[in-house]
Amino acid sequence: MNHVSRFSDCGLFAAILGCTLIENTQRLNMASSSVIKIYRQLLNLSIAYLNSEDCSCRVKVDFKSSQTLLALARTVIASKPACMLTFKEGEYISSMVLKAFLRTVPCTVGPNACLGKVVIVPIEGNIAQDTAVLSGLLVEMPEALPLSNIKRLSSSCINVAVFNVSMSGDLSDAADGTVEISCTVSPEAAILEQLLRVGKQMVSERVGLLVCQKVVHPVLKQYLQEQHVIVVDRLGSALMEPLVQMTGAQSVASYQSAVPSNCYGLLKDLCVVSFGSKELLHLIPGEDSTVCSLVLCNRNETTLSELKIACKTAEDVLRLSLTKPFALLGGGCTETHLASYIRSKCTNRIEDVLSDLACSYTEYQLAVDSFCRSLESLARSLEHDGGESLVDLSHGHRWFVQASSPLDSYWKDLVNSCGCGLFEKHQSLDWAILGDKYPSLTPGADCSQFEETTPDLFVLDSFPAKINALQIAVETANLILDLKYIIQDVN
Repeated sequence: MNHVSRFSDCGLFAAILGCTLIENTQRLNMASSSVIKIYRQLLNLSIAYLNSEDCSCRVKVDFKSSQTLLALARTVIASKPACMLTFKEGEYISSMVLKAFLRTVPCTVGPNACLGKVVIVPIEGNIAQDTAVLSGLLVEMPEALPLSNIKRLSSSCINVAVFNVSMSGDLSDAADGTVEISCTVSPEAAILEQLLRVGKQMVSERVGLLVCQKVVHPVLKQYLQEQHVIVVDRLGSALMEPLVQMTGAQSVASYQSAVPSNCYGLLKDLCVVSFGSKELLHLIPGEDSTVCSLVLCNRNETTLSELKIACKTAEDVLRLSLTKPFALLGGGCTETHLASYIRSKCTNRIEDVLSDLACSYTEYQLAVDSFCRSLESLARSLEHDGGESLVDLSHGHRWFVQASSPLDSYWKDLVNSCGCGLFEKHQSLDWAILGDKYPSLTPGADCSQFEETTPDLFVLDSFPAKINALQIAVETANLILDLKYIIQDVN
């Protein structure tokens, strides 16, 4: 759970790999302590290779082009079949997620520069290709809002006041602690008087929009609307941060005193937008704002909920690429390539390794085979339709054959491209069934081909997320394998 909360992606990768390592280890006739030491050494070997310049399954993210970023977003969206998207819809949604993400990146870099915010607004019932990206925020339309108020405000910049305290007038919301009340004073009337005093200040200082995180008293709301001030209440805590960020306002936490004039923010404009039968108030910021809304559409509630999660994950993956501008080949190719690399490195000239680990050559090879088979099993798990997974003997990439393919055909007649899309089939390639024993190979540097030409359907995985998932999987498996006793509650 900690991994998913930090990286949003590759949680299933970590779970499957960890369970497969434990299962494969139980089949070995070896002491767990020896296997754990070898797995730890293989993990370090894997991490060092994936972080090295010579790594053949690592791709540099090029921010001068949208292709690698689009591939990262597309891979996440396409991996969620519960979204029920067609290929064309998946491509469109991926481009919208990328567009929204790019709007959160500030145009200028300075000491106070920070990433903006994408706010996802789900719209049920529309087709996925109605999805759009709008600058600023979309909020629920206030009840009984006169359109004349909007037209009156949209002619100039709009002063905005933001309150994060309840303005409902309830005594319990006014302050903490003990309140002493004279029998001749009505606390509700006193609080309402204070609220109206703040309202009059808003009007005198030409505030055009008052936004409250909680509830606004109906009398104050009516007064402000009569003075052509738009009131949006019940905004919720989730939208407060992007609202403050895009308007430059400071949240006001009390209405017991006058509001400082430097607490107001600015909006460029506002208008009403419609998506299907739903009307929303569009708060439009200045040109340099890094806050935007992703209006996300899908056919029904279930698929829309899945798509919302997928888009949030894709956005998080794109954000991670800013901190570590690399990606790993997807489609199972990194796993099969890494397994081939480990086998080639752990075959010869390992006397020093055996000495450090205090194990025999046979024990070491058994543990290496278990580790590599776990990686290959992870790659095979990507095939959901009963087809066959292959590995090519030149690059160590994963290929797949459909379940309906004729059994008497050659592999080269059944495959088209590898899982990540980097390589197409050609006459010089040979294949073996993934998971079976195949001739040892030393995979070469392949990703230089990517820099020359990017495949249209390139499949990429998040580098930071997959590296961390690999560490979590191996360390968790080692922890479980190291258990000596289990305490069971029989009550």
